Amino acid sequence: MSVTIQKPLCKHLGIAPYQETWDAMKAFTLNRSDDTQDELWFLQHPPVFTQGLNGRKEHELMPGDIPVIPIDRGGQITYHGPGQLVVYPLIDLSRLKLTTRDLVCQLEKAIIACLADYNIHAKGRRDAPGVYVDKRKIGSLGLRIKKQRSYHGLSLNVNMDLEPFLRINPCGYQGLVMTDIQKESQSTLFISVEEIAAKLEKHLITYLGY
Repeated sequence: MSVTIQKPLCKHLGIAPYQETWDAMKAFTLNRSDDTQDELWFLQHPPVFTQGLNGRKEHELMPGDIPVIPIDRGGQITYHGPGQLVVYPLIDLSRLKLTTRDLVCQLEKAIIACLADYNIHAKGRRDAPGVYVDKRKIGSLGLRIKKQRSYHGLSLNVNMDLEPFLRINPCGYQGLVMTDIQKESQSTLFISVEEIAAKLEKHLITYLGY
């Protein structure tokens, strides 16, 4: 007999400070029980660089006035700022019967499906987690798993100033070109983060198996 998994609580938090949000998701993960409902947080951050556990100083080229925060996810340095959708899946992997690799793949598939809604053909890469349009990166992933529970998550560039990515080697790759949905869609209409969040929410619920 199949078991119905309770859908996650989806929170749309607007623009939220990075440190405050990081502290909140760590506390949520630490204090949750086996019965705690999973949550998906959708938000934007003020300009900030985050440097993962494997991060190397050499990838910080010229951060300038944008703060660099060392954090506890995997991966190298990336940028968050207005016009970029950030999603934090706070989920119990064992309950969804997902491995860490499964989670990465399903997050990528949800992003790819969302981009397809805008006629953008994207794909993942086994050697470099994230979502790409040709060789341009449009979505990034970085997770932390503790006792089979995830925090941190994904970022999807929607309609943003991409200049800060030139101040770093994004995700540790020299010369990696970043792009966003507005550019790749070639739409004359403004595409908002809120619009993308609503679409991506549906795809995430489907691909994560709720």
